[in-house]
Amino acid sequence: MAFEKIGRFFGLAEDDDFENDGYQAEGAMQNASLNQSNKVVSINGKYSQPQKINLFEPRIYSDVKDIATHLLQNQAIVVNFQKMDEVQSKRIVDFLSGTVFAINGTIQRIGDNIFLCTPNSFTVEGNMAGNIFEKFE
Repeated sequence: MAFEKIGRFFGLAEDDDFENDGYQAEGAMQNASLNQSNKVVSINGKYSQPQKINLFEPRIYSDVKDIATHLLQNQAIVVNFQKMDEVQSKRIVDFLSGTVFAINGTIQRIGDNIFLCTPNSFTVEGNMAGNIFEKFE
């Protein structure tokens, strides 16, 4: 008897004498309809548009608001401070450090007076320069 059930399970035996109570069939149909109603998720994930890296060359402190807005929109930024005095550029770096901290991102110095700020959705590999505050200390 047990071998017959195993044979029926694997489709090897005839199931003429098998009793179907209908309950299992309804449950199987409900499970099938639940599986068909699952939502489809895009393979591209959260971002359907390509990621952007914005370049900025601020001249006054008030430019930092526009720079921070791009960070808050999950866009990476590169900031070049070559046309700004050291005191103003330090204030902007402090402001951007706070913005990056708030969005759980990173800020890195990638050159003389050039910084890269990225939200947590970006991954940056490698190290071009040491500590970001090296110049300002």
